[in-house]
Order: sequence, then C-alpha cells, then structure tokens
Amino acid sequence: MKKTARAALVGGAAVSSVALLSAPAFAHVSVRPEGAAAKGGFAVVDFKVPNERDKAATTKVEVAFPTDHPLASVMPEPVPGWKVEVTKSKLDKPIELEGQKINEAVTKVTWTATGSGDAKGIQPGYFQKFPVSVGQLPTDTDQLVFKALQTYDDKEVVRWIEPQQKGQPEPENPAPTLELTAASDDGHGSSGAASDDRSGKSGQNAKGGSAEAAASSSASSGSDTTARVLGIVGIVIGAAGVAFGVLAGRRRTTG
Repeated sequence: MKKTARAALVGGAAVSSVALLSAPAFAHVSVRPEGAAAKGGFAVVDFKVPNERDKAATTKVEVAFPTDHPLASVMPEPVPGWKVEVTKSKLDKPIELEGQKINEAVTKVTWTATGSGDAKGIQPGYFQKFPVSVGQLPTDTDQLVFKALQTYDDKEVVRWIEPQQKGQPEPENPAPTLELTAASDDGHGSSGAASDDRSGKSGQNAKGGSAEAAASSSASSGSDTTARVLGIVGIVIGAAGVAFGVLAGRRRTTG
C-alpha cells in the first residue's frame, strides 16, 4: 500500500511538473486606454511590453496600426531611453478629421532602445509602457487590432500578430487589441468643458450676487448708523434747549 501511494505521489508530481513547464506565458504585449477609448473620440493608450526572457533584454518594439480603420492623429509620448519613429503611408481612400480630408495616416510606430549595457532596453523581470495619443477613433467597429513585433538583444523576434477569434481559446501570440466604448457626446470632451464653464459662470454670478448683497447690507447699515447719530444729536440739542429755558425763567423770577 505504501509503495502504491508513493508511486502515485511521484507520478502526480511528474505530471504537475510537465504541466507547469508546458504552460504558456501569460505576459503578452497588450494595449489599454488611460481612461476610456470612446468611439469617435480621442484617447491616450499604453502599449505594455513585458520581458518574457531570463537572459535577454527587449531592445526594439514595432507596432503596426490598423489600415482598415486608419488613425489620422497619432502622437507618441517621449519615453526616456528610447528613440521613437513614426511611419506614415498614403491612404487608398481619404478620411475626414474635423472637417479636413486626410490623405495619409500612421501605419507603424517603432521604439528602439538607446541606452547601453544593463541600462539598455527592457531587462528580464521588467516591463515598459509606451503611451500614444490616438484619434479619431472609428465609430463602425468595437475594437482595433494592433500587430506588434518584440525584438530581443540576442536577435530573437516574437511576433504578437494573432487576432483573438470569438469563442476560441486565446492564441499563443495574441495581437494587442483595444476595446472601444460607446460614443460620447463630444470626442473632445467639450460637453464637460461647457459644464465646467457653466458651473464657473454660476459660481461667478453667485459671488457677484453675494458681493452686491454685502454692499447693499453695508450701505443699509451705514444709513441706520447715520440716522441714529442724528437722532441722538437732536435729543441732546433739545435737552440743552429745555435746560436753557428753565435757567432763563429762574433769572427773571429772581430779578
């Protein structure tokens, strides 16, 4: 019995080890918005690139932008230690952005590490975010697929280019996919700005009203004080007159 139990335990451990070694890596190149990525609007998205190797650094990242839903405005944020290159291409069909026709759009953004030694690129056990401002986001799709290439300093290239199919398991090298949310009233957020403006104006009016009320109250208080002073002066003068009349009458009687 003991031998059977021991054999089963060893067999189970062996199976677990095989499963652990054959399990796929879960750290993929991905893209996520900072806030919301609303259809028809603009957004800042982060391409998150983890290093999946133990003895090599990631020194180059290439992201292909969708050509079926081209983005006319693409502005990468500078990342210390990395050189960025933006590639534009002619569009087969011009797109319209804020009333202007755009004949070309960004089709690729490439980041290349510029450091040296251990300070160059993404080291094992670390990841790097690459922020990009994009827009206008399309209104006729729920997601944008970005294919990415990750190059290590040992010349290995990992191709994150496989789109996720609905109802299917995640592919081994999934392409970064940006999920879009429902369209907002204004892609620029002018509704919120107008609301803030209205709120600001209301606040200014309230302050103005308070100031006017304070001024009116101050003026009223000043008038009341003046009336009181005049009343007191009148009483004093009247009392002085009565006293003067009494003294004058006594003098006449004595005389």
